[in-house]
Amino acid sequence: MNIYEVCPEVRNDRFLLRLVGEQDCEDLLKVYSDLSAVSLFNSDNCNGDDFYYATPERMREAVAFWMLAYENGWFVRLSIVDVAAGCAVGTVELCRRESGDTGILRLDLRSDYEKEAVILELLSLVAEPAYDFIGCSLLITKAKPIAAARIRALTAFDFSPADTPLIGNDGKAYGDYYERRKGK
Repeated sequence: MNIYEVCPEVRNDRFLLRLVGEQDCEDLLKVYSDLSAVSLFNSDNCNGDDFYYATPERMREAVAFWMLAYENGWFVRLSIVDVAAGCAVGTVELCRRESGDTGILRLDLRSDYEKEAVILELLSLVAEPAYDFIGCSLLITKAKPIAAARIRALTAFDFSPADTPLIGNDGKAYGDYYERRKGK
């Protein structure tokens, strides 16, 4: 499956993951202006973007860029919709590294959703299909040491600390990654 030709929706009873769109800007502003949440986001190799968006205009610019990135096959950003609340509470980004057989999963959640059970539920929705969505056999994700609930969830989902740092396009080494092989 080529996720850049048809972006699937993934869902369970609680969450829907679907391609991000302009309709999500108001909800996502609550995520990306939440300093407690932003402190856990992975901005490695993102050209200085710290993902703190404090205005509706800046959030709209970010969503427009994410949609452009999808159209160009750079990465896909999915909105995480809480079905019962009827609003987006975060995003998942998936991309394949240019070198090797590795995919990157970025998970940005509103701070009140940064709980082990929620993260496990989201991983159960996206991790396995991600290998096929972006064509990789190794999936990596970042969890800063302060993200205790995330680290517990990753470990429970068979992610393990990466042996080596991620080397970015800028040549910089980035740490705090966890990895999981397909079929684990």
